[in-house]
Amino acid sequence: MRIVIAEDNTLLREGIVLLVKSAGHEVVGVAGSGPEIVPALLKHRPDIAVLDVRMPPSFRDEGLRAAVEARKQLPGLPVLVLSQYVEQAYATELLATGANGTGYLLKDRIGRVEEFLDALERVAAGGTALDPEVVTQLMNRHDPLDSLTAREREVLQLMAEGHENLAIAQRLVVTERAVTKHIGNIFRKLGLPAGDSGHRRVLAVLAYVNS
Repeated sequence: MRIVIAEDNTLLREGIVLLVKSAGHEVVGVAGSGPEIVPALLKHRPDIAVLDVRMPPSFRDEGLRAAVEARKQLPGLPVLVLSQYVEQAYATELLATGANGTGYLLKDRIGRVEEFLDALERVAAGGTALDPEVVTQLMNRHDPLDSLTAREREVLQLMAEGHENLAIAQRLVVTERAVTKHIGNIFRKLGLPAGDSGHRRVLAVLAYVNS
């Protein structure tokens, strides 16, 4: 997998580089400031971009702006955004560009190597990976979820984190059939039309983020 990494903290950037290389991936480009990001992505056209939200020169939202702009010029580019804290507005804006191939993780998650690499590979494959803390804050903010039961909210949270039905069943210690039933109820309560199941899973995440 070919990766471009944008992170202004040199130690953290080099740590991520070593981490992904040790997992057999290739880092084709790095960026240390906001203006460097889009040119690097257009030059290397990576399989995934790993971007810090706050980058020089203003340390506000350069990484996010670059992610949005890059997706305009490279439609479908998988993006994994890293943030020091949960920033709901940024997570919402990123997901609004399309949930396929989208990840939003807190930087603390990088220390959990297996979880970070799993999220990286899931996003590169077109999936979704949202930090559990991000999901929790987003879900608590949006009224449309009030119609969901506590168990359905648990299932939706695990769906948003990118887990498949079997993994959700194992985590909740229920049958896979029960998970399928809960997901069907979630789709119905959120008013999602019948269609491709994978697409509906993405819409389920976006339904509360963009409501």
